[in-house]
Amino acid sequence: MAQSKRYNNNFEKINRDKEYSLEEAAELLTSFSLPKFDESIEVAINLGVDPKHADQIVRGTVALPNGIGKDIKVLVFAKDNLAEEAKKAGADFVGSDDMVEKVKGGWTGMDVVVATPDMMAEVGKLGKILGPRGLMPNPKTGTVTMDIAKAVTEVKAGKIEFRVEKNGIIHNNIGKVSFSKGKIVENARVFIEAILKAKPQAAKGTYMKKVTITSTMGPGIKLDKSSI
Repeated sequence: MAQSKRYNNNFEKINRDKEYSLEEAAELLTSFSLPKFDESIEVAINLGVDPKHADQIVRGTVALPNGIGKDIKVLVFAKDNLAEEAKKAGADFVGSDDMVEKVKGGWTGMDVVVATPDMMAEVGKLGKILGPRGLMPNPKTGTVTMDIAKAVTEVKAGKIEFRVEKNGIIHNNIGKVSFSKGKIVENARVFIEAILKAKPQAAKGTYMKKVTITSTMGPGIKLDKSSI
């Protein structure tokens, strides 16, 4: 595939035989020629796990100290007092049966979905819509809870969910190119450390095989795992 002149110029700045420290990678990212929008920064990690086995699935949540540079739209399924708590905490969309019907109609204008346990019978019916988008609430990630205010506040502050894909890769947005180098490094380090802590006991051999950081339209930069 033909690449743009800007991409090729950025690519030439990278030593393909080198694995960079996070600090060096952040320096490179912020030195690249940029498009006309604020690119996201993504970290991709190749793990030595087989997600076909339930005891080797890697998933969890982590609160990034500097957020991801995006206003996260939160949908909360809740009733009565808990619905009011969600609104006060800053949820963008709050409702019960009315919101279930809206999502059934094809609306997906949210980034994160939170629900109270009593709403899950109805929310479960939205599995074919929410599931493929990674939006289905889950107690393990704190998105099915009675403490709605806490859940909404954490998500708005930069809490993200991660889950290994079927090919053993985890990749998540951890910020924006407009972030300072310090914020990029801090977010990336916290995210990678969360993946390390989530290592399944059943995982054998090398757990973290390869780590790459990249911007939306930029070349990937290999990270030195030992420096993280």
